[in-house]
Amino acid sequence: MMEFRIADTFTDSLAKLTGEEQKAVKMTAFDLQLNPANPGMQLHKLDAARDPRFWSVRVTRDIRLIVHRTEASLLLCYVAHHDEAYRWAERRKLETHPKTGAAQLVEIRETIQEVITQRHVEAARTAAPRPSLFARYSDDELLSYGVPAEWMNDVRHADEDTVLELADHLPREAAEALLELATGGRPQIPQPAAKGTNPFDHPDAQRRFRMMADAEELERALNYPWEKWMIFLHPTQRQLVEREYNGPARVAGSAGTGKTIVALHRSAFLARNNRQARVLLTTFSDTLSNALRTKLRRLLHHEPRLGDNIEVYSINTIGRRLYEPRFGAPQIAPGAVIQSLLTEAAKEKETEGHKFNNSFLRKEWDEVVDAWQLDSWEAYRDVRRLGKKTRLPEQQRIALWSIFDRVRSRLNEQGLITYSGMFNRLAANIAERNDSPFNFVVVDEAQDVSIAQLRFLSALGAGQPNGLFFAGDLGQRIFQAPFSWKALGVDVRGRSSTLHINYRTSHQIRVQADRLLGAQMSDVDGNTEERRNTISVFNGPSPTIRVLNSISDEEKTVGAWLSDRGKEGVKPEEIGVFVRSEAELDRARKAVEVAGLQFKILDENVETTTGYTSISTMDLTKGLEFRAVVVMACDDEIIPSQERIETVPDEADLEEVYNTERHLLYVACTRARDYLLVTSAKPASEFLDDLRM
Repeated sequence: MMEFRIADTFTDSLAKLTGEEQKAVKMTAFDLQLNPANPGMQLHKLDAARDPRFWSVRVTRDIRLIVHRTEASLLLCYVAHHDEAYRWAERRKLETHPKTGAAQLVEIRETIQEVITQRHVEAARTAAPRPSLFARYSDDELLSYGVPAEWMNDVRHADEDTVLELADHLPREAAEALLELATGGRPQIPQPAAKGTNPFDHPDAQRRFRMMADAEELERALNYPWEKWMIFLHPTQRQLVEREYNGPARVAGSAGTGKTIVALHRSAFLARNNRQARVLLTTFSDTLSNALRTKLRRLLHHEPRLGDNIEVYSINTIGRRLYEPRFGAPQIAPGAVIQSLLTEAAKEKETEGHKFNNSFLRKEWDEVVDAWQLDSWEAYRDVRRLGKKTRLPEQQRIALWSIFDRVRSRLNEQGLITYSGMFNRLAANIAERNDSPFNFVVVDEAQDVSIAQLRFLSALGAGQPNGLFFAGDLGQRIFQAPFSWKALGVDVRGRSSTLHINYRTSHQIRVQADRLLGAQMSDVDGNTEERRNTISVFNGPSPTIRVLNSISDEEKTVGAWLSDRGKEGVKPEEIGVFVRSEAELDRARKAVEVAGLQFKILDENVETTTGYTSISTMDLTKGLEFRAVVVMACDDEIIPSQERIETVPDEADLEEVYNTERHLLYVACTRARDYLLVTSAKPASEFLDDLRM
């Protein structure tokens, strides 16, 4: 039987066609899969192509599908309008790499020689010659990374000015390795394929070529051509997905490195290999759990029964669902009630004379007393206040505990419970009864999990091989104060991995956004995330940072920028405009109106709409991706939030506020794929100086 495959270059090109054109391509692809020798197919051998096995298939009067055809296989390579499709085929060939044994679609060097040469000439005109980046590596080493032999000379002469342009013309594994070498890393050399191995079975080949076993699998790939993650996984991602762990494990990585993709595939892998098991895929908000559910449904389109064994909920939602049959429906105390009880208790005669303001009391309650579920004076006295720089002598703690103890008593009297209390009680009950309803727990956006939530998750996956799997980025922590996971029995040391390849954000945007964060980040337990070696796999325009004289000037500038993106083919739904808080939404609205675009202000459901530009506050942008992003109103006193700064009880705690505000801006900027504009009205946020560094 003929092997039928698709290439990632095909799905990329399919996504660029109109809806009607895509339908026609899909029908042709299905017909080819059913009968590649169908006499009704209009196949034309490409005489001008260097690879004699490239053929053109007529889809419509103007659309052509490029296939690579042998007696034993058919590979869908590219689809486009007639002339563009032919040009693509004439500049490429399919070959087996002589060193790694992986199948590669290689650009023929002579066909783009003018492009590379011109770059060298331009660089020579503008500056003194730069040192070659790869001169010290032997040919054998460079070949081991998958560099095509005919590109070796260009690689040897590549410098800082030309390496990004060169990387665009190389197979993905070679480009990634060279960029990592250029940034000081040392990429792992892939294992060469054994003699006689099918070149398409090599791990590097499987990230770009996928066998389509049946029509259902092909349908899934064609229905979501822009969702390449469903079909093509990087070898490192696949290793993390399929690895056996003897304890809690965590995968880290900066924005856009595919942590959520690993979490989704890990959930499917566990369900597929443990057919009687129950898997929980969870995250910190309903917004993100809805997005995960949609992606999982697409991933398991051809395996719907597998999805029955995977439950997708936010942590709070699954907590409530499990709590109710055990203890009855939880009556969660609203934040306003907590604040009122704290204020009342602080004013009572027995507690008067203290010098703590409402902001300090609320923060101490949320991040210490309630978070750790402290139920006695001794527990409060002895608790380690990790991350708290404000030191409290014992006399002050006595005064504070008298306030907090009153709040606890009144919550009990009113039959109210906090989420931390709910999770604490639930975790203890599950541990005591040893009756976790799940065999495996996979947690996305784990950096924003709370103390009580982690205690609950630990109880769900306790003591089970592969029981707990976390995905998260310390650089995106915006909702939780840091705390020790190890103190709660969740020790990921030795089972932590960091992803370094950014698939979502261009090199230029990633480099600029990374300036907001340190090159290395560590958690309370000493686990380190190294960010310096992260690389992006594609290039784009440099981000623009503008500080305008007035809010009105900013609105006009943003409106003009949005209009320019539209002229370049960016669709309204591919644009996101973000601000720090609801107070700045009106500025975003007016700027979008200047561009004449329809818009939708996203709520907690975070559902984008075709034909509408999305406007959102920064805290709702997690999990989103747009071709073009504007981050507006980055004024002084807006970010970092002056309101938050003024409520900090002690100057020593300012660092945490500044860190999370930086993380917010980082998250917003890294939602952009190709275009990023960051603006403010004078005076600008100090963070913009960091972005420019």
